[in-house]
Amino acid sequence: QVQLVESGGGLVQAGGSLRLSCEASGRTLRTYAMGWFRQAPGKEREFVAALGRTNYYADSVKGRFTMYRDSGKNTVYLQMNSLKPEETAVYYCAAGRVAALDPALYDWWGQGTQVTVSS
Repeated sequence: QVQLVESGGGLVQAGGSLRLSCEASGRTLRTYAMGWFRQAPGKEREFVAALGRTNYYADSVKGRFTMYRDSGKNTVYLQMNSLKPEETAVYYCAAGRVAALDPALYDWWGQGTQVTVSS
């Protein structure tokens, strides 16, 4: 069992940056693939980034978002730069056995953190 807690969301102006954190307890994250997803009101959950043996990013965030792991803190991060208003959503981290774009392939989820990008 893995418990995930996201933090770092908030309100930012367009073009600004935020760093989201996902802290795990119960198991070490080194043994899991991790993913970040987001969900805007009325929309389906959307893949943002994943970290397994390598990094994977949605085309829409490549070059602006960076996902990385701090094994010593059992935490993964999502550094988000040049944020856009359309990226306003609840951001979720997830843990699973493979790094995947499909949220159904992840076993554990955090509660989410709200990111609001103002224009």
